[in-house]
Amino acid sequence: MNFKFKKINSVFFVIFLALVFFLGTSSFNFYTQSYSSDGSRDFVKWASPDESANYIFTKLYAQTGKIKIQEKYNLYVADIMHPRSLRSDYGEIKPVSFLGIILIYGRLAHFFSYKIIPFLTPFFASLGIISFYFLIKKIFNRSNALISSFLLASFPPYIYYTARSMFHNVLFTVLLIFSFTFLIYAFNPKKKKGRFSFFKKIFRYKKKQKSLFTENKFILKQFNFKKINYFTYFFISLGGFFLGLSIITRSSELLWLLPLLIFLWIFNFKKMGFLKLMLFLSFLFLALLPVAFYNQILYGSYFYGGYSEMNSSLAGIAQSALSLTKSVPRAELSQIQSSILKIKEIIFYFGLHPKFSLKMFLIYFIQMFSLLFWMSFFGILIFFSQIKKYRKKHFLYFFSLLIISFILIIYYGSWEFHDNPNFNHYTIGNSYTRYWLPVYLVFIPFASFFIMRFTRALSSLILKLNFSIFKNKKNKKIIFNFLRAIIVIIVVYFSINFVLSGSEEGLIFLAQRQKEAKTEWQEIINLTENNSVIITRYHDKLLFPERKVIVGLFDDKNMIREYAYLVRMLPVYYYNFTFPEKDIKYLNERRLKEAGLQIKKIKKINKNFSLYGLYLL
Repeated sequence: MNFKFKKINSVFFVIFLALVFFLGTSSFNFYTQSYSSDGSRDFVKWASPDESANYIFTKLYAQTGKIKIQEKYNLYVADIMHPRSLRSDYGEIKPVSFLGIILIYGRLAHFFSYKIIPFLTPFFASLGIISFYFLIKKIFNRSNALISSFLLASFPPYIYYTARSMFHNVLFTVLLIFSFTFLIYAFNPKKKKGRFSFFKKIFRYKKKQKSLFTENKFILKQFNFKKINYFTYFFISLGGFFLGLSIITRSSELLWLLPLLIFLWIFNFKKMGFLKLMLFLSFLFLALLPVAFYNQILYGSYFYGGYSEMNSSLAGIAQSALSLTKSVPRAELSQIQSSILKIKEIIFYFGLHPKFSLKMFLIYFIQMFSLLFWMSFFGILIFFSQIKKYRKKHFLYFFSLLIISFILIIYYGSWEFHDNPNFNHYTIGNSYTRYWLPVYLVFIPFASFFIMRFTRALSSLILKLNFSIFKNKKNKKIIFNFLRAIIVIIVVYFSINFVLSGSEEGLIFLAQRQKEAKTEWQEIINLTENNSVIITRYHDKLLFPERKVIVGLFDDKNMIREYAYLVRMLPVYYYNFTFPEKDIKYLNERRLKEAGLQIKKIKKINKNFSLYGLYLL
């Protein structure tokens, strides 16, 4: 009874933790976004073009079932009228990114309300904490799982990209956690006599007595209820389905996910079997179907998405793979080498730079999240010092950690991201922290492992002092748990402080900028017509879809010529850094005059940016 109470108590703590996490992360969008009564003046804006594009099409899909916006004027100006992270094909504006988040969130918002969209990632991330607890509990133990849940719930990138809720990364990671949790419980059920007790109680089954089943041996042979574990097949189906959902959310992650799945399948070959594998793949395929359907509608292929570069990469890989299959039987070494080299060049589009990857790993893990790194590092050392105690599942977890970390760090670490305008600033908002989210998560249980072992050693040291208060077993356990709680509280404090204000892109600073953006947005909307076009460099995410936008400047004569076409049809404005008078004079006397245009200042919106109007001469 005491054991069951502890078990329920741990689950209660995790559920309460998930609830607190949901309320905390949801509060960011609750205070920074706003809805009007009729929806015409909603201010739901995002800090990046990717987030903005995902929200716009999620809302559109929830309300209309469509994932494209008709823009007839783009037919006149070579499809230049669209914000970043979107593309326009013959007057149809479409998403560039993966469709999974749009379809999943859009379907949920269709049944409830589009107003829940900003809070769906906090909801799923909260469930992810609970699922993570059950996953780690099955691999390690309950204590490790409980501590790991607190470390995950307070981990800065997990909080940050949950609050910035229209990125794909947290949803992808959580769906993957769901999948692995269901799969590990499917293949490692509890071996208890009550496993089929539900069916036994219904039919009052007893071995030595005749029953409904034993009286008819033919039925017993055809339907061997005793050997079928329905929960295994149910969990395998859910595991495949959630894996499919994670793939459509971020298909590019197949680069490391596929090797990981093959590795795990090889070592669980007997447990999986043919029937379970077919069931798993069937539900995985079922989850992929909606994206294949919309890919065909939007991009003309079941396999191609909005990224033109990725589409050409897929075509190149397919062509090289076909050439490779033809060359291998013929032993054409030069052709084999050429095909492999081409596949490598396509996959590592931005090059392969191990030294730069190591530098980024140093900055975005060892330095930025030093507490997690060093605790997990020493946890791994302790793990190997007691290697004889551990079983197959522990080693599979460790080698999975190596596969995930090696591929993600080398691959994304070879890229150079500059999400922060200041290239010399390394902040939580840079893309490495969201791309490496799976890496951070797989290290968490080893950090928890270190906390457990460290507190155990520390409590033993305290007990050696022979204080009378510790002679009682209950008091010993209290001090043991107290030490763990203190360490976890310290880690949680530093983590939350970092995500709120420890970085120049912390949530507090982001919220302040969001409030300023709302004032900026309201003034521009009031100064411009509903059908107007605004040319801008950075504010497309703020102004679309209330206004038509073009991401551009005045440095391209071909673009200026397109602006001139638009001015004849629609009101056209320019919103960017305030021009000095000499630049206005140059534009009106030279650059714009050549296209029959002139520019006039409408109003200075804030200390850096001004709104200008474009007119025909």
